Amino acid sequence: MTFFADFCIPFVVGATVMFAAVVIKYAAWFHRLPKSDKLSILKGLPTAKSIAAAWEAVRESLLHRRIFRVNPVLGYMHMSLAFGWFLLIVVGWIETVAYLGFRWVPLQGHVFFKYFAPLNGIWEHKPVFDFAMDLLLLFVLSGVALAWFKRMKSRAMGMKRTTKHVLFDRIALSALWFVFPARLVAESVTCGIYGGGGFLTGGLGSLLDKALGQEALRALYEPTWWFYSCALGVFFIAMPFSRYMHIFTEIPLIFLRRYKLRPESHEKSYDNFEVEACSRCGICIDPCQLQSVLGINDVQSVYFLRDRRYNMLQQKIANNCLMCGRCEQTCPVGINLNTLRLNSRTTMRNIPNEGRYNYLRGLDRSEGEGRVGYFAGCMTLLTPNTLDAMRRIFDAAREDVWWADKDGGVCCGRPLKLSGEVDSARKMIDYNKELFRKHGIATLVTSCPICLRVFREEYDLEGIEVLHHSEYILRLMRQGRLRVGYSSERTFTYHDPCELGRGSGIYDEPRAVIEAVGVLAEPDHTRKDALCCGSSVANTVINDAQQLTIAQGVARELDDTGADTVVTSCPLCKKAIARASAKNVVDLSEIVAVNLK
Repeated sequence: MTFFADFCIPFVVGATVMFAAVVIKYAAWFHRLPKSDKLSILKGLPTAKSIAAAWEAVRESLLHRRIFRVNPVLGYMHMSLAFGWFLLIVVGWIETVAYLGFRWVPLQGHVFFKYFAPLNGIWEHKPVFDFAMDLLLLFVLSGVALAWFKRMKSRAMGMKRTTKHVLFDRIALSALWFVFPARLVAESVTCGIYGGGGFLTGGLGSLLDKALGQEALRALYEPTWWFYSCALGVFFIAMPFSRYMHIFTEIPLIFLRRYKLRPESHEKSYDNFEVEACSRCGICIDPCQLQSVLGINDVQSVYFLRDRRYNMLQQKIANNCLMCGRCEQTCPVGINLNTLRLNSRTTMRNIPNEGRYNYLRGLDRSEGEGRVGYFAGCMTLLTPNTLDAMRRIFDAAREDVWWADKDGGVCCGRPLKLSGEVDSARKMIDYNKELFRKHGIATLVTSCPICLRVFREEYDLEGIEVLHHSEYILRLMRQGRLRVGYSSERTFTYHDPCELGRGSGIYDEPRAVIEAVGVLAEPDHTRKDALCCGSSVANTVINDAQQLTIAQGVARELDDTGADTVVTSCPLCKKAIARASAKNVVDLSEIVAVNLK
């Protein structure tokens, strides 16, 4: 049996380069993983986690379920290319076995079987395989057509913007666009000469025979297979160095997540799997308010990951992000975008401690005693109405409270952490942890979602319950310790703060509190899709005027609900929206305090 021709050389070279590059990358990434991560992998491999990961890989890497949820047309496009190509490979292998039995056939023999079949005197054609392979090829070609259309008319497919690519992306994309049309032509020309084929290749082959004649078809025979092989070879060579590396990275990433590997607040080898799992589909672009409101088009997560991957990340790109989580919420791969960006800021900006916070020693401005501690936070201290409302609520519930920072104190540390100053943030975290332990509190309440996240994620406050004031107020209501008056004449709309909603998953509690007082009207963007107020402490690049522009867009949407009062549960959001809205903007605690019975 003959399973080699000169035109196979581009394919063989490309496949060899691709597999070598992927193996080298895998080996380097796994080698540099911390010992604890390697142990987690070894422990997870022989467990049900691997089975669950394999099923998730089918759902997400082949069927692209998450993309379907965001955009069904895009989901179909990605699925047809990924799952369709996978099925072409599998069914094509089964086809060669059906013809040749379980004998060894080199890789190119499977890929170019339609060429080698007549060359080896295989004239018997099985209609089932011809039909199945043509149907699968048509399935993939429909995805290619959508990809072409998306590049030209992205808005028609539900995307306002598509991704700007680097050189290797363009090379790989162009080659991929020609792979399957080239296969269609090569197999159709072969069918026109030797007969056979299904409804697609056989039908097109007959038309070519009638239109061009046998002499022209035989002149096209070898060149069409050369073109198909070259398209495959170029795509394979470019793949490990382009966005298409995600094909080989997304699957191991799914397994690593199942084994509990996570990105940390510092760069490590695991980050490579997340960075290179980005397919640069561009779904993260449209949710970004820096793009949609301010017209900033080069800092979105897709470009951040691209620049970080190619070691050309600039500080202005790393720092110009609200870190609101809107892009992370829509990412079909589930990449931890905020953590990766934080890691990059840490690498660029972190300054060793050098004793800069020695003045914290012995500092304790707290007052009162109680099993419940209240940490206002910097921004709550700048919105005194919230602080006063919480005092009235504590009094009404007859709660003895330890006030951690009523007259000022030490920042929770998250703003410094978000800017990349991890060592400085750790100094503040250590101080506050010791303060909380010293006063023996059992429950820590805060009105600031920024403080809430760092308390829950970074402080390791074992034995201390951490609550946002929306959760705490609702608990008091349900325990009967806090009674409020209800009126259907009072109408409210609610803005979900990024750190409280997408960051901490707290959506229902604030709404339950509002609905105990009056009627709630939801804005267009709400819950996981809520807009950022624009005044995020995570962005150190945009100016005050740009922050105000973002806030004005949010305020307009909230005002359009027709509600009398705008409610939020974040002091930073309150200040941002209040200066942009014509309505009365208050904190959740304020509407409770003024309606106490």
